[in-house]
Amino acid sequence: MTGEPEIGDVFGEMIRDAYAVATGIGPRPMAGGRLPRPVIEIIERDDGLVNGAPAAHYLDPPDRWQPHDHRAVDRVHGHVLDVGVGAGRIALHLQERGVPVTGLDTSLGALRVSRHRGVRELVHGTVDEHVADGRRYDTFLLLGNNLGLFEGRERAPALLAALAALARPGATVIAHGTDPYGTTDPVHTGYHERNRRRGRLGGQLRLRLRYRLLGTEWFDYLVCSPEEFAELVHGSPWRLTDVDDTDHPYYLATLALRR
Repeated sequence: MTGEPEIGDVFGEMIRDAYAVATGIGPRPMAGGRLPRPVIEIIERDDGLVNGAPAAHYLDPPDRWQPHDHRAVDRVHGHVLDVGVGAGRIALHLQERGVPVTGLDTSLGALRVSRHRGVRELVHGTVDEHVADGRRYDTFLLLGNNLGLFEGRERAPALLAALAALARPGATVIAHGTDPYGTTDPVHTGYHERNRRRGRLGGQLRLRLRYRLLGTEWFDYLVCSPEEFAELVHGSPWRLTDVDDTDHPYYLATLALRR
């Protein structure tokens, strides 16, 4: 045994089990015939830091959302692409409000849970891959801290271009981010400095997810200040029109497609 996890659909397996624990639908047999409670998402950083958090929040109804989620969905217009739809919490709410919404995710397991919960329109793949489908949208939502999908300086231009290729005139992007620089914890401040010495943004995380015997490949996930995000957007087909940091350190960044 190597001690390394098997590469697989970590997020999908975790969401499936969290959904089974919450609803009793589709349980995975375990010792005693029960699932673990709660289902825990493990996040491993490349400096060895390991964090865990219950996965149940991916299923939360609107009365358990953070205030910034409510403000985000109140700003949508037209046909919405929910990037990183996960278990479908945002898409389901928009559907109930009569908003046309498509959920996009790279996790087949998460998409199965979303479909079982009632999300009607789902696409498997990345934003870049979805461009080839010829669809166009008016609002792009990257909630659940999914501003992180911009990854860093290298990835951001391609993702911004792909979003623009999927956009109708007047389109907007609403992304939820977290400013990482208010902490004084040396575990995090030291990581920020290490990143900067390597030419990376301070909050450019190198992560992998773990669940049970599965793991993901290592990937970059961006936690940045609004000022850093503005620099990434500069020169792209988008302009940063608003930063709502009412819930600091969390914020909503709104981009508008340039004419």
